[in-house]
Amino acid sequence: MTSSASLQRLAYLGPQGTFTEAAALRYAPEAELVPRPTVAAVAAAVVAGEAGEGVVAIENSLEGSVTDTLDLLIHDSSLHIRHELVLPVEHCLLALPGTNEGDVRVIYSHPQALAQCRQFLEQRFPKAVAVAALSTAAAVEQLRHSSDSTVAIGTVRAADLYQMEIVARGIQDNPSNVTRFVVLGHVDHPPTGNDKTSLCFSFDEDIPGLLYNVMREFAERNINLAKVESRPTRQSLGRYVFLIDLDGHREDPVVKEAIDGLRQRATMLKVLGSYPRYTDAGG
Repeated sequence: MTSSASLQRLAYLGPQGTFTEAAALRYAPEAELVPRPTVAAVAAAVVAGEAGEGVVAIENSLEGSVTDTLDLLIHDSSLHIRHELVLPVEHCLLALPGTNEGDVRVIYSHPQALAQCRQFLEQRFPKAVAVAALSTAAAVEQLRHSSDSTVAIGTVRAADLYQMEIVARGIQDNPSNVTRFVVLGHVDHPPTGNDKTSLCFSFDEDIPGLLYNVMREFAERNINLAKVESRPTRQSLGRYVFLIDLDGHREDPVVKEAIDGLRQRATMLKVLGSYPRYTDAGG
């Protein structure tokens, strides 16, 4: 996708065989990939200079936002979003060769994958227990060291890597299942003319009209808000950090005006990054 990215080390949520690895390969196919076990560890690798950028999932079309990534960006990191990618998700049911489905009692996978395949699992394995793993690939790795009463939800690549049998493909409950990934770096991306900006903000007080006045900063300037959501502040019950994805780059004059207006109204404001909008052609 970028000539500079192909020359760097790129951290991603590993191990090999995750959907995030697939996103990393799509973004920078010639980069040296650096797997890390958690979203926080991916960011730490970039901060420490062990990788130039890092790839993490941020949103799924069925299950919504990946809270680990949002909380990292809000509270725990100074990294910026530099790019976004959107990939289709195909979940596969994997097992040790020779496994009898009637004996299955445990299903390993990442919590998002387990949720995205809920109907399939309830119908096929109503008595099995779902056990969360750090990633879909980590789930398959656990399966490799488990008994034949265990299965995992993973990728075709993970099945190949860990020599697992693919029992069923495309087991996600909705065929329109896609995941949005973001690339994190020390600075965001220069303007391209087709950009998005992600930011978050919060208020110390809770009075009528606060959020409305913020939304008006964008509405009056005809800036489209592609996404609005909230996360707990971690400080007290009932207090929230609001997150917005908007059309345009933070350096665009009209967007800059709106952000300056928001800065005067909010107690905390953090621009998470401006970056090229993803398109199927490579965005």
